Amino acid sequence: MRQPLAGPAPDRGGAQIAGVGIGLRSPHIGEILETRPPLPWLELLADNHLAAGGLIPRQTEALAEHYPTTLHCVGMSLGSSDPLDPDYLARIKGLSERLQPAWISDHLCFTSQGGHHYHDLLPLPYTEEALDHLSGRIDQVQETLGRPFLVENVSSYLSYSASSLNEAEFLAELCRRCGCGLLLDVNNIYVSACNHGFDALDYLEQIPLERVQEVHLAGYEQRDGYLLDAHSRRVSQPVWALYRELMRRAPGVPTLIEWDKDIPPLGVLLDEAARAAAIAAECASPQAVSA
Repeated sequence: MRQPLAGPAPDRGGAQIAGVGIGLRSPHIGEILETRPPLPWLELLADNHLAAGGLIPRQTEALAEHYPTTLHCVGMSLGSSDPLDPDYLARIKGLSERLQPAWISDHLCFTSQGGHHYHDLLPLPYTEEALDHLSGRIDQVQETLGRPFLVENVSSYLSYSASSLNEAEFLAELCRRCGCGLLLDVNNIYVSACNHGFDALDYLEQIPLERVQEVHLAGYEQRDGYLLDAHSRRVSQPVWALYRELMRRAPGVPTLIEWDKDIPPLGVLLDEAARAAAIAAECASPQAVSA
């Protein structure tokens, strides 16, 4: 029997978001509408829901009436030197007004430059100049959208010699300057730690955990000499171990299961969510706190 997926969480900017949710993907929409599984919340990949009209917008609005939601974006290109796209932000805001998500998130990266879109989450140099640049753009996003905004750490496969800070230090300072929250992707931490040779636990030590409003879990693929953040399989054992450590330090943070490639039956995601919920509940127990 699956364990319940809901659980207590501190007020981190969206009081109705708690427990372990899943990322909503189109193959599962009909089944979720029909069966109403006991999920505490859903996250929508906003860029897949920006078209006007049709069946899916009506379906997602029906789901949002039953499940608390968040919006996750991949197209703001926060780190680009191109101006922010006002049309894109307006469409995200319109979707937000229809679905009333608890918060909106995007990645610490750039996805476009010089008008060219790369369809990838490209890492940034961690410098004072980049901090100044990002701070102004995140302020603009927050003012435009009018909802709590979270920034997510990405997985990376290269680093910049110009960086004067590590990623965790950069994220901490960015949140301090902008007042935004953190979406902490545990799989991305582990993937980047393996690819670059840093200690994932040291990363957690440097993150301001009070800023963490959401956690992502996903599966990676082993490639020749590196790990790929593929979102194509179950969460790996070392990522579960890192997640357990995070939950011991920040119990009750809402968690999401992501799966974007080779999408399995809904039951597989529910099983992954149940495992995360069990770990989170164990770490939130009085015995875990006193240990």
